[in-house]
Amino acid sequence: MMKISSPTDLRNVVLVGSAGSGKTTLFENLLKARIPGYRGERDDAERAAALTLASITNHNDTAGSDVVINLLDAPGHPDFYGDLRAGLRASDGAVFVVSAADGVDPITAALWAECAEANKPRAIVVTKLDTDKADFFATVEAIHAAFGPGTHPAYLPLLRDEGGEVIGNISLLTGHVHDYSSGERVTRETTALERAEMDAFRADYVEGIITESEDEDLLERYFNGEDLETGKVVEALFRAVYHGSFFPVIPVLMDGIGIEELLGMIHRGFPMPNRRVLPSIVTAGDDPVDPELGDPEGPLVAQVIRTVADPYAGRLSMVRIYSGTLTADAAVHVAGHREAMTGHALDHHRDHDDEERVGQITVPVGTDTTVQSSAIAGQIVYVARLAHAQTSDTLSDVDSPMVVEAWPLPRPLLPLALHATSRNDDDKLSAALQRLLVEDPTVRVERDAATDQLVLWTMGQAHLDLLLARLQQRYGVDVEREELKIPLRETFIVEAIGHGRHVKQSGGHGQYALANVRVEPGERGSGFVFAEEVVGGSVPRQFIASVEKGVRTQLDRGVLSGHPVVDIVVTLTDGKAHSVDSSDMAFQAAGAAALRDAASPETVALLEPIDEVTVLCGNDYVGAVMTDLGTRRGRVTGQHGGDDGRSSVTALVPASELTRYAIDLRGLSHGTGRFDRSPAGYELMPPELAKRILEQG
Repeated sequence: MMKISSPTDLRNVVLVGSAGSGKTTLFENLLKARIPGYRGERDDAERAAALTLASITNHNDTAGSDVVINLLDAPGHPDFYGDLRAGLRASDGAVFVVSAADGVDPITAALWAECAEANKPRAIVVTKLDTDKADFFATVEAIHAAFGPGTHPAYLPLLRDEGGEVIGNISLLTGHVHDYSSGERVTRETTALERAEMDAFRADYVEGIITESEDEDLLERYFNGEDLETGKVVEALFRAVYHGSFFPVIPVLMDGIGIEELLGMIHRGFPMPNRRVLPSIVTAGDDPVDPELGDPEGPLVAQVIRTVADPYAGRLSMVRIYSGTLTADAAVHVAGHREAMTGHALDHHRDHDDEERVGQITVPVGTDTTVQSSAIAGQIVYVARLAHAQTSDTLSDVDSPMVVEAWPLPRPLLPLALHATSRNDDDKLSAALQRLLVEDPTVRVERDAATDQLVLWTMGQAHLDLLLARLQQRYGVDVEREELKIPLRETFIVEAIGHGRHVKQSGGHGQYALANVRVEPGERGSGFVFAEEVVGGSVPRQFIASVEKGVRTQLDRGVLSGHPVVDIVVTLTDGKAHSVDSSDMAFQAAGAAALRDAASPETVALLEPIDEVTVLCGNDYVGAVMTDLGTRRGRVTGQHGGDDGRSSVTALVPASELTRYAIDLRGLSHGTGRFDRSPAGYELMPPELAKRILEQG
C-alpha cells in the first residue's frame, strides 16, 4: 500500500444499491482487481448489515499517478439505513449500483435525491447484464426517469454477436473498444458497425459533458462546430463528474468486465477530500465556523462513522478525518450535540462533551489493517478504545473544540417485547443491550412503565433477527419473545352510583367506614377529578381526603380488567363514620370499594391508545396505503401529493394495529413507504373488542 502524504492521494467512495443489485459483488471485484490472491470475504448476516471498509491502490497511466481508494460497501437492505447514511457521510463520492434485471428501486431513488441535495459526485454502474431479458438501454432509460437529467452512458456493452453475451465495452469518448473475450483486457479501435452504434449516443453525451463542465471556452467551440480534441473532452467529463452535475453510466459484469473503466472514473473524476463540504460545523458555544477542510495542517475535525463494541477487545471506532491530523495518544475533545443541532434526541446518546486520549490508530490495507502513529485529513481510520465517543460524535482539538452536525437517523418502529430466559441471562442482559445501543444508533430499548415490559425497537424483521442473534452468539444471552402489551385504560361512560362499606369487628377497636360516591364521565384527557358534597358532617372532614386517596389507589388497579381508570369525576355524596372505629385506613378502603361498586360492564368501557401516523410513499401506492389504514381501524385525516412522485397520508390509528406496520408497509408500498408515529391520546375501543379483552382478563 502506498504511503499517503497528502489528501490528493485519496479517494473515498461509497457503493450504494439495494439488496440483490450486485453491489457487494462489485465491491469484491474491485478488490480482486488490485489485491493479488484476494478470494473474497465471507457473506453472512453480519457482513450484509454492516458498513464495510477496504482500500486499494490504483495506478492510472493517463493521470500519471497512484491514489489510494477507500471503498465503503454500504448495506443494501432498508433495515440498515443507519449504516448507509453513515457511509454517505464518510465518502466524498458515490457509485450507485443498479441491476439490469430489476431496475431502479424506490429506496435507491430516494438516496440519489439525498446525494443531489449535498451535490455529491456520483457514477452509476449497471450490473447483471448477463441475466435473461436484461436490457442495458432500457435500464439507462429507467435510470434517467428515476435520477433525472445528467445521467448518460459513458460506455456501451460490447456483444459477441447480436443479442449475445457481453464481452467488453465501447468508450463513447475515445472510441476505444475494451474486449475481455480472451480473458485479458485488450484495447482496439472500433469497427464501422461499432462506430455507427457509438455515434448514435456520442453527440448527446459530449454535449452533456461540455454543458455541465462549466468550461465556457469549450462550450463556445462546440457550438461553433469545431472539432474538439478527445483529451479536452475527457478532461471536461471529469470536471463535470467532479462538480456533481454529470453522472456517467458504466456497464459492469460480475466477471470483471468494466472494472478498469470504473476505477479510471473514480481515480480521475471523483473528488479529492479537500473538496469536501459538511452540512454544519459549530464551536462548543454553538457559533458557526468554517474551517478549511482537507488541510492536514488545519484544526482537527473528525467524526465517528461507526462503532463496534467487541466483548473482548472493547470499542473500535471508524473515524473519518475532515481536517487536521489525528495522532495516537493525543488528547482530543469528544462531542455529541445531536439534540442541540437537529432537535432529535436519542435516549442512549445524550448531548455530551468529554476529553480523552486517542488509542491505537490503524488504517485499512486491502481488507486488513496496519498500525500508524497518525493519520491526516481525508483518511478513514480505526481508533481503539475511545470510551466516550459514539457514532456521529466529533473529535477535535482540546483547545479548539468543534461539533459537526450528525447525519439524520430513521426511527426504529418495529417493537419486540422480550425477557431473559434464566437468572443468569438476566444478569447479562442489561450490559449486552447497552453494547447493542453503542454499536447501532437505530436501536431503542425501553422499559414500558405502563406494561412493565422490556421493549426492543428495531427497523424491521431483518434488523430484529440480527440483534437477537448478536445477543445469543456474541454476548451469550438467551431471550424469549413476549406478546406486546398495549397500555389500555378504563373509563366510565355513564353516570353511576357506588356504595363502599368497610366494617370489621375483631375485638378491641374495629374498622368502620361507609362512603357513597357518584361517578361521572370526564372530558377525554382530563384524568381524574375528585369533589365532595357531604352535608351535615356524615363524613368527618379529616376523612374526606382518605376517601379520595382510596379512590386514587383503586384507579391505578382498575375496576374490571386491571387497567388504570382515567377521565372521570368522582363526587363523595354521603357516608357514615363511627366515633371510635373510624380511621384513615378504613375510609381509604371504603372509597376504593365505592368505586368498584359503581363499576359494571354497562358503566365502564375500555380506552385504547391512538397514534397519529404520517405515511410517505410513492404516488402509485397511495390508494393501497389508505385502504390498508382503513382495515386497521384508522381514520385518514389528510393526504398531500408532492412534486417528487411521493405523497403523504396522515391518519389516526389504534396503536394495537401498528405493531407490525413497519414490515407491512414496506411490502404494501414495494419499498417506497416509510412512516412516523406519535401519541394522539386515547379513544373508546369498539365494544366487541373490549368484550373479548374483558373476557380474557
